[in-house]
This record gives sequence, C-alpha cells and structure tokens, in this order.
Amino acid sequence: MAAIAICVNPMAGRDVRRLAARASTMTFEAKRDAVARIAAGADAAGVTDIFVVEEPFRVASMALQWMPLNARVRVLKTPLEHGAADTEAAVQAFVEHGATTIVSLGGDGTNRAIARATGEIDLVPLSTGTNNVFPTLVEPTLAGLAAGLAAKGTLSDELMPRCKLLHVTFSDGARDVAVIDAVFLADDFIGNMRPFDADKMRQILLTRAQPNAIGTSPVGGYLDVVEAADEHGLLLRIGTPGQKIVPPLSPGLFRPVSVASAERVPFDTPVLFRGEGVLALDGDRDHKLTVSRSAQVVIRRDGPRVVDVHAALRHAARSGLLAR
Repeated sequence: MAAIAICVNPMAGRDVRRLAARASTMTFEAKRDAVARIAAGADAAGVTDIFVVEEPFRVASMALQWMPLNARVRVLKTPLEHGAADTEAAVQAFVEHGATTIVSLGGDGTNRAIARATGEIDLVPLSTGTNNVFPTLVEPTLAGLAAGLAAKGTLSDELMPRCKLLHVTFSDGARDVAVIDAVFLADDFIGNMRPFDADKMRQILLTRAQPNAIGTSPVGGYLDVVEAADEHGLLLRIGTPGQKIVPPLSPGLFRPVSVASAERVPFDTPVLFRGEGVLALDGDRDHKLTVSRSAQVVIRRDGPRVVDVHAALRHAARSGLLAR
C-alpha cells in the first residue's frame, strides 16, 4: 500500500482578512481543479490509494468522483465542527487508514492544525490560504507526483526535512503549537479575523523571518533573515524607539512598524508572553492572555516532514525513478 491523502480546508483563502486587504478569494472550483491535478500526479507516481474526507462543500470528493485513476479513491467520513478541529479529525482518519503522505490545501493555520494532529507525516503544503509563509506556490500536478514518490518510500530524509514548531505552554497547563509565528496583540479580542493592527503588536516570535513573505514574517525578515533550515528563530519586540520598517502585513496592505529589538532565539530557549491581550498563533487569535495567564514558547524541529517538491523530482529523475 502506497497511500496519499489530500487535505482541503474549504474555507482557507475566503475570510475577511483577504477582503480587508487587497486579495481575491480562492474559489471552490479552483480548489477542485487543484485536487484533480494532485490526484493525477500521485496516480502517475503509482500510488495505490488516495484518501479524502467528505466535507460540506465536497471540494475533494467531487473533484475525484469521475476521474479515471488507477489508484483507489477512498472518501472518509469524519465529525464536523466547522473549524480547525475538522482538519485535525481528517488527519487522524488519514493516518488510521494508512496514509503516510498528506498534500494540504490551505494556509499557515491549516498546516498548524495538521501539525497539531500529528508530527509523524510526510507533508506537501500548497498555498491556498491568507497567511502563506509555510505552504508554497507549486503546481499541484508536481506536488501530487512528489507526494506519490514520498508515499512509495523513495525519498530520503534530506528531501523531507522536519519543520520547526513553536510549542506553546500556558500557565494554566493548556498547550498549542504553531508553524510560523506567535504574536502578542494588546487591546484585541479572540476570534478577530481582521488583519493585524501594527499599533497593537507587542511581541513576535518567528520560526521563519523572510522578506519575501506576507504577514509578520517580513517584519523580522526586513531586519534579519531566518530560513526554514536555520537552527534558530527570531524574537521581535515592537515599540518605540526602534527601527522603522513598512512590511506587507496582509496581501497588498503595507503598514509602518517600529521594531525595538530583534534577536535570534536558539532551540529550546523559553520565551515568555505576558500581559493583557491576545496570543495569535499562525494568524489565528485563539488565546486570551491576562495578568494571571501567561504563555511560554520554545522552538523545536519536531514537526511534520515537509517534502521539497523541486528537489524530490530532480532526485527522482537522476535516480531513474521517473523512467518506465
């Protein structure tokens, strides 16, 4: 059995953050087209099974309903709560049924939910969300082909390095993770879906600080680039006096930010977040902080193995894996 799963967040790229900026929404039809191309690539690689879940908009199941594939298409039913828990339930079902590789369609938040469900998976993250530092813009056909090669066990660990994770422990014992950033926002509220207000940001911890990204990653990346392969993160304290930069906090939306300090943070070094406000993880304002509820965050490289699609296909060609 060589099985992949296609994990679609139907609501990724459709929230108010895009409308409040200058980005178009990602349609269900575009996602169905992407699912079909992923499946075609995986089928060409020789996978035996392709798993999807049945969700309210039938994005993946409808895309594959009439495709002439050699692989078996298996549609699983999972509990629906219409939130991130749906992604976690889908991932757990995929793993239980034998899928070893997941192709995700979503943004940073979608992949955060996958990482929260399991770190023991090969992951090909494709960008269809609003915050898209973690997933990449890759042609879905090629992503499916690389995922199929991973599922067949033909790719080495060097082609699928583990990603960094932010491990968050709250003073009341609750825990969570993030794949890109933890952002402390003053005078904000849980569930707020608007783009971050630069004046409310107080502290940011990044696994990647990239000037060629959108969101809080370029806030750090404009000052000190930190790549996915680097063995550290970057801690930013926002305030005046500081260095003035104007990064894109959302698609097409540039705002001035004053960075009081930027320092590299080695793995397993605790960073404390405290005060009245909200702790946003990968763009999602899920956690309230108070005087009596703080959070401690460390960075580790123990997340899912992320397939480097371009490197994987070059390796496959050089090794004769693409020749019949």
